[in-house]
Amino acid sequence: MSFIWPAMLVLLVLVPLFVALYIVLQQRRRRLTASYGNLGLVQAATGRGPGFRRHIPPALFLIGLTTLLIALARPQTVFSLPKSEGTVILAFDVSGSMAADDLKPTRMEAAKATARDFVQRQPRSVQIGVVAFSESGFTVQAPTNDQESILTTINRLVPERGTSLASGILGSLNTIAVSTGQTMQQGNTQTPMPTPTPVPYGTYTSAIIVLLTDGENTAPPNPFEAAQTAADRGVRIYTVGIGSAAGTTLTVNGFTVHTQLDEATLQRISQLTGGAYYNAENEKDLQTIYENLDRQLVIKPEKMEVTSVFAGASMVIFLIGGTFSFLWFSRLP
Repeated sequence: MSFIWPAMLVLLVLVPLFVALYIVLQQRRRRLTASYGNLGLVQAATGRGPGFRRHIPPALFLIGLTTLLIALARPQTVFSLPKSEGTVILAFDVSGSMAADDLKPTRMEAAKATARDFVQRQPRSVQIGVVAFSESGFTVQAPTNDQESILTTINRLVPERGTSLASGILGSLNTIAVSTGQTMQQGNTQTPMPTPTPVPYGTYTSAIIVLLTDGENTAPPNPFEAAQTAADRGVRIYTVGIGSAAGTTLTVNGFTVHTQLDEATLQRISQLTGGAYYNAENEKDLQTIYENLDRQLVIKPEKMEVTSVFAGASMVIFLIGGTFSFLWFSRLP
């Protein structure tokens, strides 16, 4: 146990002073009683003296006072409580194909709408970051539990250029590492740290990546190598396929292109990392996906102030001591 205001513990020196004062008063009482010997003999003979009971209410008041003085120092202790905790990186594909309307109103808007709902459902112990990627990946919101900031970031996302799934994965890993105080800078771009010693298979951290994309990889580097990097760090990737396998045709920068969901790529990425693949053909399916995300339930020791416990206990002790004194002697000590 520790104390926020430890200087207040100096007041505990009052406790032995009160004990000494009580002893002095009791000795004085015995001397006064001895001076009225006949009365004392009568009480002893009849058994009507208070005996040991006279010391119980003062003892309780002394214990209550000690507890109250400890409460003034604002004690705190460590509790190990289970809680849903971790870091979730929402990696949004913002390539031009996300403007397709095979998912209404568009792939991008459907993904954003459900992401907003997901954010609002999370406890404050879950940190959420946002990474946008097209031909490169960049962090637009560092992990935080400030839901307003996260929602504002999601609302700003708009479709841009091509798609590099690896950039989305590596950008997400970079965001996770930076949030834990690790340096991941190489050249003039942010890239993952040198490959660490892979964690044992099946070992996962409390961080996960939700990769929302139509899966059409059109730019390097290799997405499976990036997924293996995530697996080596124990970071699971949940891939969410946005759109339909049949696809749709749209116009991007004056060119007509046909875009369709690449499920095979997304399934392999999730399998490599121990995550899962979901096909989101409509907004309702997206909501189900977010509800099924496997967050870590961790036991985390946290300091908690217990001043109210000590203050409440002192009041109860005072009340018990006062009750005994009133019932036995018709007065308070």
